[in-house]
Amino acid sequence: MKPGKVARSAALLVCVLAAGIVPAGAQTRPMPGPSDAHARHGHELFLQNGCYLCHGTVGQGGVGPAIGVDVLPFVAISNYVRAPSGEMPPFSTRVLSDTDLQDIYAYLISLPQPQAPDSIPLLPKVDVAGAH
Repeated sequence: MKPGKVARSAALLVCVLAAGIVPAGAQTRPMPGPSDAHARHGHELFLQNGCYLCHGTVGQGGVGPAIGVDVLPFVAISNYVRAPSGEMPPFSTRVLSDTDLQDIYAYLISLPQPQAPDSIPLLPKVDVAGAH
């Protein structure tokens, strides 16, 4: 994705978050816990709908952005999936129901976050503050 499109996409997400926009007629239910059947179903949907082709099998990114690390709020993801401003095709409720999208979200939030680099013993410790 071109830098200008990335900036526009980020700006759109900020606006969506600030406005708290929820798609009309969206069904909501409490977000399931990480070990929930909804997360397992969301993983199946993530693969079946081809999300992994751009976002990687565990949301690590690739052609598309990483979406499994520091997962955005559901409202932001839902709005972007329904009306993306970048290269991603839109997924209408006829293609991906609100319930299925919530299950994909449950999968994304169930993914473990990567370790902090300074917690990995094999990586050298670099004193960034003292470096010149």
